[in-house]
Amino acid sequence: MHTLWRWTRRALLALVLVFVAWHVWLLGQVLWWKWVPPSETSFMSLRLDELNEKKPDAELRYRWVPYEQISLHLKRAVVAAEDDKFVDHEGFDWDGIQKAIEKNQKKGKAVAGGSTISQQLAKNLFLSPSRSYFRKAEEAIITVMIEALWDKRRILEVYLNVVEWGNGIFGCEAAAQRYYKTSAARLSPPQAARLAVMLPNPRKYETTFGPRLAAHAARIQGRMHHSEVP
Repeated sequence: MHTLWRWTRRALLALVLVFVAWHVWLLGQVLWWKWVPPSETSFMSLRLDELNEKKPDAELRYRWVPYEQISLHLKRAVVAAEDDKFVDHEGFDWDGIQKAIEKNQKKGKAVAGGSTISQQLAKNLFLSPSRSYFRKAEEAIITVMIEALWDKRRILEVYLNVVEWGNGIFGCEAAAQRYYKTSAARLSPPQAARLAVMLPNPRKYETTFGPRLAAHAARIQGRMHHSEVP
């Protein structure tokens, strides 16, 4: 019994050390990306692997552009569509989370997430699209790191540059070129609104942009000038 307890303690200690080391590494990455553009994210790696299974020489479309070279219309549209309290909260929109829970309970399934831009960025940078309590806990920890070390301008800059906008398409510059043959800096209000409403399911809406989504884009365009951005 004594030997079993000793090995149990060692195993638990090893798990704690692995947990701490993993989060120290995450913290280091978050600190590094405060100044340096990410060359690859977890989502990018996953999508590239999927594409390479069908086409070994497939490549992602991704090009970083600085905050100043991103259309103000797109910044406002994305905040309006994804997180209208972005500049005010500290990473979590508790009212939004509560409303999402109530909506999911009413529907009997997960139809709303309530995630902020900061939470979505944490997931895109380090995690996967899978849903689990462990993944949500990791997302929360990374969100706290990002909010503590970055300002809102940097959060929005990185988010707009790395978020998925179609099959193999990452970031606003690649999206602007793919859908409108223009730069992220030159996106118009209607174009920005349409890109913003694609974000919940970009690979689906890349090929299927129906009347319901078009109406949603029109609503976003109508209120995005009220959005506060860094």
